[in-house]
Amino acid sequence: MNYDATTAIIGPGPANAFLMNQPTLNYVSCPGAAAAAPSWASARRRQQALSQPEGMHRMAYWEWNRTGNPAHPHVIVCVHGLSRQGRDFDVLAAELSRFARVICPDVVGRGESDWLADPMGYQLPLYAADMLALLAQLQAQAPIVQLDWVGTSMGGLIGMGLAGQPGLPLPVPVRRLVLNDVGPAIEWESLERIGSYLGKSLQFPNFESAAAAMRLISGGFGPHSEEQWRRLSQAMIKPDPQGGVVLHYDPRIAEPMAHMSRDSAQAGEALLWQLYEQIKARVLLVRGADSDLLSAATAEAMTVRGPGAHCTVLESVGHAPTLVAPGQVALIRKFLQGEEGLPTRMSLAQQAQEEAE
Repeated sequence: MNYDATTAIIGPGPANAFLMNQPTLNYVSCPGAAAAAPSWASARRRQQALSQPEGMHRMAYWEWNRTGNPAHPHVIVCVHGLSRQGRDFDVLAAELSRFARVICPDVVGRGESDWLADPMGYQLPLYAADMLALLAQLQAQAPIVQLDWVGTSMGGLIGMGLAGQPGLPLPVPVRRLVLNDVGPAIEWESLERIGSYLGKSLQFPNFESAAAAMRLISGGFGPHSEEQWRRLSQAMIKPDPQGGVVLHYDPRIAEPMAHMSRDSAQAGEALLWQLYEQIKARVLLVRGADSDLLSAATAEAMTVRGPGAHCTVLESVGHAPTLVAPGQVALIRKFLQGEEGLPTRMSLAQQAQEEAE
């Protein structure tokens, strides 16, 4: 792989991914909840959302594919965290798309997807149902023979829900599952931290101030160069019709979390462990060494319970690894391609390590 001259502690990113391999934007219509238009939407975009059939909404997804076969039978779905969107995976998807169709959805309420009329729909059951609709559409386009899943935080929980429920109408079972800094047990203090900023202060005078504000609350992502952070921020920020810019997501995604209590979180944890223990896929658990969401004890338990995940700990990173550093990308690729002997721990220098041609 050829990398540009970006010099970051965590390593450079592939410039040719952005010059030679851009994704296509697609949509899938999903039942179960009525659509609303994003606050930042143009008149045309607003009309598209409001013209959806009753009880329907659209989920956007980005498709990467440089296999030379638009109907390639290997599909990798990459799903982002709570307040993020599918373009978070640009660097990883550009690499994985050499050998698979890579699908990066914007979960409803984020990115280019519709918002929901009822914010209480912003919960895992609807997200999982939307992914089933997406997989059905992909299967209708071209038969899926091999299905893998990469999920960061919330995206990992969605993946656990799909991989851990026998009998769901998946085209094929999930073969390999990457859980990026998430597991069945989520630390309550981390949820309180996320709740302290989620859905608040979303308007800014310009791109630079918005990107800087996001960086302040994203220290757990680990070190990034200015260029890497600019790329991660681009799809997060939209022009505001009222002036300035606004973050991409519906601030009301915070409402279901606001109704959560320690007791309800513990009940959810029991259900998630049940799902995890039913997973038949091979599992790679990536944990930020400084994560406040996925504890070391939970990660250890995940290596012995259920599918017996292989755990790789990333030093000097918290919640959640962005999977843009060359060594992080290589780790995911090697796992999905079936390589054995993956590391149990990676230093910052190893995460920045470029692979030889």
